Amino acid sequence: MRGHDRINTCLPEELIVEIFRRLDSKPSRDACSLVCKRWLALERLSRTTLRIGATGSPDLFVKLLARRFLNVRNVHMDERLNISLPVQLGRRSGSGQSALSSLKLHCVNEKNGPEDGGFESYSLSDAGLTALGEGFPKLEKLSLIWCSNVSSMGLISLAEKCTFLKSLDLQGCYVGDQGVAAVGKCCKQLEDLNLRFCEGLTDMGLVELTLGCGKSLKSLGIAACAKITDISFEAVGSHCKSLEILSLDSEFIHNKGVLSVAQGCRSLKVLKLRCINATDEALKAVGSCCLSLELLALCSFQRFTDKGLRAIGSGCKKLKNLTLSDCYFLSDKSLEAISTGCKELTYLEVNGCHNIGTMGLESIGKSCPRLTELQLLYCQRIGNHALLEVGKGCKFLQALNLVDCTSIGDEAICSIARGCRNLKKLHIRRCYEIGNKGIVAIGENCKSLTELSLRFCDRVGDEALVAIGQCSSLQHLNVSGCHQVGDAGIIAIARGCPELTYLDVSVLQNLGDMAMAELGEGCPKLKDIVLSHCRQITDVGLAHLVKNCGMIETCHMVYCLGISSAGVATVVSSCPNIKKVLVEKWKVSPRTARRAGSVITYLCVDL
Repeated sequence: MRGHDRINTCLPEELIVEIFRRLDSKPSRDACSLVCKRWLALERLSRTTLRIGATGSPDLFVKLLARRFLNVRNVHMDERLNISLPVQLGRRSGSGQSALSSLKLHCVNEKNGPEDGGFESYSLSDAGLTALGEGFPKLEKLSLIWCSNVSSMGLISLAEKCTFLKSLDLQGCYVGDQGVAAVGKCCKQLEDLNLRFCEGLTDMGLVELTLGCGKSLKSLGIAACAKITDISFEAVGSHCKSLEILSLDSEFIHNKGVLSVAQGCRSLKVLKLRCINATDEALKAVGSCCLSLELLALCSFQRFTDKGLRAIGSGCKKLKNLTLSDCYFLSDKSLEAISTGCKELTYLEVNGCHNIGTMGLESIGKSCPRLTELQLLYCQRIGNHALLEVGKGCKFLQALNLVDCTSIGDEAICSIARGCRNLKKLHIRRCYEIGNKGIVAIGENCKSLTELSLRFCDRVGDEALVAIGQCSSLQHLNVSGCHQVGDAGIIAIARGCPELTYLDVSVLQNLGDMAMAELGEGCPKLKDIVLSHCRQITDVGLAHLVKNCGMIETCHMVYCLGISSAGVATVVSSCPNIKKVLVEKWKVSPRTARRAGSVITYLCVDL
């Protein structure tokens, strides 16, 4: 019956709340909350997660949120995000509106300095942490990213009230030993702890934490904590027997600390190390003790050799993910040891390891058939034969990234194309031996390709993109700096790749308006486009592009001589979803600046 509210009269509150909980997006929840006052109240009860950026008077803002959302379990606060003042929520009467009004007034007063002097503008203080604890006593997950104005006093107050806390991220917070020790004492269910860039922390605090909640701790992250030494990790090894994930970046940790963790935390599955003072002895302990290890990342090691990787290959049979970055003393023997022992390997990244060459990667291709992602960055000594073996042996490869691999050419890419037909992502940058032949083979064989990036590949031209136009599932294309690409190649993409959402054609001097018109006709889902330094594209081509591509969100068009203020106005007026336009300031008319100033980013500002 028209006008009869069957939902509110028939459905109990519990059922409506459960429906709200099953909504998969915040916009859907927000829309439901606007239906009526009852739905607004129930939707607030169903919210379990809050995400907060930098905000004016954050302490008062936290108190306001605590009154409105009573069942929150997860709070993420990141003060690196832009200042976002609360919006006017209408003319509802009541304490909520008065609180919001007072919050706005406080923000205005803060422009001339806080009246009460209790905290720094736009920074969460200890009072805010106390309000978090009082307002959300059932909190299970808390992230305080770069909240530099909080201290141990606030953390102690929070820990005493939020005893159910399971995950705590204090990245960039200058908290001290007393606060971290209080977390260990009060939060006995803590499983995940991130202390990266907590510069005020020393061994005393971390040792006290492990004594308090070491039994429950499963994940720990430490970076740039100059006062954390081997003493802390001896305590971690002694008390954190359930630890599964460790991320450690420190110049002050030696073999002793890593040995203690390896010997004491035998359930370790993920280990990320950047410890320049560790040697082969530490890796040997990992290989012999951490038999459940699945992910290993070794960065900037200059004091261990192939002996350490041999131990990993011999002991860590479950290893699936390996990253070797700037490890200068590793050679082909390291990858041979990994390929022999780690048959489950699915991800391999070799970055700047200058002594690893063709033979090492050949062994991976022959012995690791489950490899799905391969990253080779700045590997000058790896040649075509390495990827020939990968193409033959790694049939499940889905992602390949090559950066500055100057010895790899078309022959290798053809082998990948013929052997790895499930390839979905191919990223190539500054590999000057790769040209049309290799990319044509990709287009003819890899029909599931969704991402292709060919940055500054001088030998790639229209012929290659005509073949890629056969990959109808392509969503991401970057041909920046491929000077031989012109209208014909981009037109082929426009006609064959209707799913395209991202396109970078910057620095293409032969690209003109005809390609833009075809993109407008064939790629209606396009969201992000980079046209910078394309001298032949004019306002006419831009108008054809945005006529049908109404979903465009970002457009970069600096140093495009043929685009004027009229073209910029066309973009901002024709694209209702536009979020960012990068352009020279002199091309923005006063009217366009008034209409869309919030989405325009200028290449340079007035001096």
